[in-house]
Amino acid sequence: MELEMHTVNANGAIMPALGFGTYELQGTTAADMVEAALGIGYRHIDTAQAYDNEEAVGVGIAASGLPREEIFLTTKVSPSRFRPNELQRSLDESLARLETPYVDLLLLHWPNPDMPLKDTMAALNDMRRIGRARHIGVSNFPSAMVDEAIRFSDEPLAVDQVEYHPLLAQGRLLNALHGHGMGLTAYSPLAQGRVFNDETLTGIGQAHGKTAGQVALRWLIQQDGVCAIPRSSSIDHARSNFDIFDFELSPDEMRKIHKLSLGRRRLVDPEDSPDWD
Repeated sequence: MELEMHTVNANGAIMPALGFGTYELQGTTAADMVEAALGIGYRHIDTAQAYDNEEAVGVGIAASGLPREEIFLTTKVSPSRFRPNELQRSLDESLARLETPYVDLLLLHWPNPDMPLKDTMAALNDMRRIGRARHIGVSNFPSAMVDEAIRFSDEPLAVDQVEYHPLLAQGRLLNALHGHGMGLTAYSPLAQGRVFNDETLTGIGQAHGKTAGQVALRWLIQQDGVCAIPRSSSIDHARSNFDIFDFELSPDEMRKIHKLSLGRRRLVDPEDSPDWD
């Protein structure tokens, strides 16, 4: 069975369901991995101002030789730069580092309780209106904050990028996002490697000739409105993560994996995190 990469339509943002994350990739490693990922077939690249690698990501994109319009590129604004004028300056700097006139998706990286969200959303809206960002959204926002962001936004929000993997339930947030026509982008989709030690994922993988990691990624992108952005510093691992389009999980297998999250805790939970769902 040969399945094709599908896309997620998140309030008009057409996003490849599987992307390549660049968190913690630096310098030539970041550039080489982005170039390699695009060569493997990824067309969705995720970075952030806080990752300090936008310039390297831009180098990797240029080295790939692919037309810019074939790549869905996301970056994220650091919370310290949420004030309206500062947000625009920060995006201009990001675009210069990435060597692109626009990003496909611009996200607020984390909530900033010290900055009025109404003002930040107005600035984010402006970036979409003037074309520097084709779509906008948020990251690490619980459902109550997503609702608030939507109230303050005249432009549609595409996604909420959050931690999501088989060991962390996100049903409440997913339902809320679906109600707004938004998608969910899953970071840490392999639970920072913990999925490889799970017997259920390993067993399901053996039935399909796949690894536990490939099963975890397949489980994510088979869900309605969900994208996954695994990060790797290994070309072999990046290729393995992409090799999930020749099998499909059954409804029973999907249910078994959903049950794994019971009683599990999130891995990314800094002290100043919002009140999660």
